[in-house]
Amino acid sequence: MQVADTATEPELACPIGPVVDIVFSRWTTPILWSLHAHGRQRFVELERRITRITPKVLTQRLRQLERDGLVVRTYHPEVPPRVEYEISELGRSLAPLFAHLAEWSTEHLGEVEQARQAYDEA
Repeated sequence: MQVADTATEPELACPIGPVVDIVFSRWTTPILWSLHAHGRQRFVELERRITRITPKVLTQRLRQLERDGLVVRTYHPEVPPRVEYEISELGRSLAPLFAHLAEWSTEHLGEVEQARQAYDEA
């Protein structure tokens, strides 16, 4: 009798896992949302729109998003230098996903809150 190998690669167990890791890390969603909603922005504009994010974390997330191909960084060699960020075509392709999540949020977050309250009271 053969014993089935119970060790499964995470990508095979849940094929959307890598997408969730890329798109839904702590600050990625607000950055992409802001760039999609407001267009090309400078660092300070993003910093103002996304409250509570530190400059260090914003820099790290923007670099990762650029590396992943979701954000385009444009350097303008002026005095003083100017850098702008915008969502890429690949990043824009996530818009329907975000729209579905926003719709789900509107329809169901109240139910989630009720479930939490019921659980906490039990």
